[in-house]
Amino acid sequence: MSFVYQIGNNIISPLGFSTYENYNAIKEGKTSLTKYDKSALNLTEDFCASIIDKNELEVQLKAANIQNIDNTFDKLIILSAHKAVQQANINPSSKDVLFILSTTKGNITAIDNTNKNCTDTSQAYLWRSANILCKHFENSNQPIVISNACISGVSAIVIAKRLLIAKKFKYVIIVGADLSSRFIVSGFQSFKALSDEPCKPFDKDRKGLNSGEAATTIILSITDNKDELKDKIIIEGGAITNDANHISGPSRTGEGLVKAINKIKESVSNFNPDFINAHGTATPYNDEMEAIAFGRTDLNRVYTNSLKGYFGHTMGAAGVIETVLCGEALIDNTLIKCLGFENLGTSVDINVIDKTVNHKSGLKQCLKTASGFGGCNAAVLISKMI
Repeated sequence: MSFVYQIGNNIISPLGFSTYENYNAIKEGKTSLTKYDKSALNLTEDFCASIIDKNELEVQLKAANIQNIDNTFDKLIILSAHKAVQQANINPSSKDVLFILSTTKGNITAIDNTNKNCTDTSQAYLWRSANILCKHFENSNQPIVISNACISGVSAIVIAKRLLIAKKFKYVIIVGADLSSRFIVSGFQSFKALSDEPCKPFDKDRKGLNSGEAATTIILSITDNKDELKDKIIIEGGAITNDANHISGPSRTGEGLVKAINKIKESVSNFNPDFINAHGTATPYNDEMEAIAFGRTDLNRVYTNSLKGYFGHTMGAAGVIETVLCGEALIDNTLIKCLGFENLGTSVDINVIDKTVNHKSGLKQCLKTASGFGGCNAAVLISKMI
């Protein structure tokens, strides 16, 4: 039997430039969500978001001796991958290594005609950023770009597992990233889907989501030797579905997410999650849909959280950053509270974590879910090997 497992990771967000910094920040209940004046992104309304300190980014790049990168998006994905590769101690230029870039909008600021710093619109192409990432690490394999709305990150993990099981590669480096650009924030403002204050996933007073910036890398490998896996995070199974409900609205019955969860149940014999990390955007429709899906799959009493209250919705990075942090929580035997949640606001009674606590009997398994525009849904089951 082959096992797909994590050998390295890195998280860059406003809460820190390492996984260690980010995990400890959320464990302490810190949030990077901040209110900004509309002038910060040349918008018509003020907004609340989580934005990376670009001066600190330059300091980190200099320390890593990463130079001559054109734009912020490419700098972030290269720096995050660099830190994760150092941890995993692999040769990123090897033919055995595949890069996957997960993003919804990439460097879309390159086509923003209000941004005087952007003069080369070709920098907006997602394939261009993926190629620059590979070129930096001298990897000659054709990278894969996954841009499937907000399930991009979880989809990337599912696809990486399939490629590793098929013995196409020995290592897959997944880099998820997105920026809080004027395009993204104004787009959600036009949908009336943004909250002007820190979001409140699953709460009765939730008003919508906050945009967030992050770049996160997870490196996966494969082995047939179970003895190598003690205290490692393995990818048990995953599924991607689409309910074709609406271009921007989730299914009112949770149809696609129910199918994704049931596919994992059918394929993983030891399915028994200790907690669920939901998509939990804090929009009325998303959170209600997820609660219904958890009820229909008999998971509504399983501990559930959302991490959006710590750094907002990081789009193409969300599935990657949240999977990495759930792995850290499993290793640390800690249930992380759903920041912003106070009183349940869904029609199905789900078990939302309202306090960060150490789980005395230990945690072993987490179900990570994601949903996005176009009716897409994805889920992945991760376990801690003991």
